[in-house]
Amino acid sequence: MTKSMMRRKVLAAGALLISTCAATMSLAQDAQTLRFSAVFSEQDIRTEMLARLQEAVAEDFRFEMHYGGTLFSQGTELVALQRGNLEMGNIAPQDIANQIPEWSILTSAYLFRDVDHLLAFFESDAGQEMKTLAEEQLGIHILGPTYFGTRHVGLVSAEQVKTPEDMAGVRLRMPPGEAWQFLGQAIGANPTAMAYAETYTGLQTGAIDGQDNPLPNVQNMRFYEVMEQIALTSHLVAFDLLTVSATVWEEMTPEQQEAFQTAADEALAWSAAEHQTQEAELADFFRNEGLDVHTPDIDAFRSHAQQAYLDSPISAPWPEGMLDRVNGM
Repeated sequence: MTKSMMRRKVLAAGALLISTCAATMSLAQDAQTLRFSAVFSEQDIRTEMLARLQEAVAEDFRFEMHYGGTLFSQGTELVALQRGNLEMGNIAPQDIANQIPEWSILTSAYLFRDVDHLLAFFESDAGQEMKTLAEEQLGIHILGPTYFGTRHVGLVSAEQVKTPEDMAGVRLRMPPGEAWQFLGQAIGANPTAMAYAETYTGLQTGAIDGQDNPLPNVQNMRFYEVMEQIALTSHLVAFDLLTVSATVWEEMTPEQQEAFQTAADEALAWSAAEHQTQEAELADFFRNEGLDVHTPDIDAFRSHAQQAYLDSPISAPWPEGMLDRVNGM
């Protein structure tokens, strides 16, 4: 090969490389940025869930992640979506209930038996009705429920909790909002609104007597370091809603919507399975850390909580027949 031919070949290869790099950069620049905000930490299983979703839709979308409530504090993400200040969020059903009272039924204690019951509901006609109600009134698109564990009570006191009466006077940290606060009351406690990120310090200093969270959250946030017991009350099958703004969703092509929804379904299913695996192992982990992990009188807690809801104005706007439809699944 002559020097001239070699030079032309090198120049052609260089041009191809430059062209490929330029195309890659162009794709990256063309990808729409979606800001995502959540209160959970970077160590949370749901962080990996979002990474899996991001990888699946990377050709068209780039996620800008904000964890630990650093962009929007707990309970404000929904309003940020509605105002166009956020494109994606993990929205608590309690926050939806603040704007749509009918949704408070989905925040009530002991409604869902387990994660399978939860997922079956959202796949049912009843679940689709509730989803459509939220989407039409709030300007959002719900991709699906993000299961993150069953909520239990953790306390700094070593005196064992067995019934709702044992919760009397307990300052139990709950997220802000009427639905959350009533949940704390329904299981017998004195609910205290406090940001998730402040809970560890609150337990440590005695500002609160306890908190309620799924076991994976207790491990991720290291709450177990400043608690003496976990009462496995199982009072709420915990879930959020993986949500995008309606504006973002409607701007997608039908092909993008289908790909995005498929990727979200797969990521949500993976996350739910991972949470269940971790929950099965964590009770023993906490016992090994020196905590008293025990099961109280669940029937007493369930009866107390359900009666509290039925006796409260909170249940007045519940869609007629919805409770029976959920219980019948």
